[in-house]
Amino acid sequence: MHPKPIDASPNRREFVQAGLAGLTVAGIVGPAQAQETPKNDAGIPLRPFGRHADQLVTMICLGGHHVGRNPIEAEDLSLIQMAIDEGITFLDNAWDYHDGGSEERMGKALEQGNLRDKVFLMTKVCARDAKTARAQLEQSLRRLRTDHLDLWQFHEINYGNDPEWIFAADGALSVALKAREEGKIRYIGFTGHKDPWIHLKMLGMPFDEWDSVQMPLNVMDGSYRSFQKNVLPVLLQRGIAPIGMKSLGGSGKIVSEAGVSIEDALRYVFSLPIASLVSGIESPEILKQNLEIVRNFTPMSEDERAAVERGVLELAGDGRYELFKSAKTFDGPYHQEQHGFSVQNS
Repeated sequence: MHPKPIDASPNRREFVQAGLAGLTVAGIVGPAQAQETPKNDAGIPLRPFGRHADQLVTMICLGGHHVGRNPIEAEDLSLIQMAIDEGITFLDNAWDYHDGGSEERMGKALEQGNLRDKVFLMTKVCARDAKTARAQLEQSLRRLRTDHLDLWQFHEINYGNDPEWIFAADGALSVALKAREEGKIRYIGFTGHKDPWIHLKMLGMPFDEWDSVQMPLNVMDGSYRSFQKNVLPVLLQRGIAPIGMKSLGGSGKIVSEAGVSIEDALRYVFSLPIASLVSGIESPEILKQNLEIVRNFTPMSEDERAAVERGVLELAGDGRYELFKSAKTFDGPYHQEQHGFSVQNS
């Protein structure tokens, strides 16, 4: 049972609508400029975290879900430490990944290597109400073996009523604000992979302090429920750090079936004006592959990007390689149950 939600601000709704009308992808969502991008000592490009220009993050972020899959825990711990040693210092996770197993492993890896102070650590909260969100925050801190998070994001804003639940009188947003005052989190964001309209609804709520938004971005997104065209311009105008995900379509089929090369798939998204791209890395071989692409990155020109888009146009329009936007099976089990659905697995 959820209490009556707070109404979205009319001014904010008008702002979002005006932003969409006034921004053009060609004019605002242009390619990133390599010459303006510093690198860390390991050769990984660094980008500002939205309006927080003094906070730089690595252009690639280590995905938390993949580092909980390996049946051999020691190999995951080694992979996390290896990624950090190689210069990937933005780390992703979520309270529900592998029933907390991903957070546990990441926490162990950071503690064993004495690496916490070297990384920008992010995890996500699944709860929508304040009481449960507070409990999940404390669990995440214990699992990750830290006293604070650099970024805490509301996970999977995939349903039309998620914003109302979070912004309710006893919604989870109040916990994020209190935790920030307490020094337990530094920045606040949200994620989702379903529909750009839901992201815009979240951005239209009466809150001007979003630091980040995580969303799907890939070579096919522009042709189907496009986050690149509808959400990214609004984030850039408001100084909110865009974080990309699902650059290979969530299942890798953009590469394995649609025939896009891994280099083009990643380089396309890196060429967008994002702060970072969450990348699923589950082996030293994939880590080495992605590191080579990132270290040698040069932005695609507008012509190169257009050529890649034309190459997938016939396959992209119906969303067959982005089923996470249309199929409930790609939603986390926690969130399916949260919304009263029987759990369906992909």
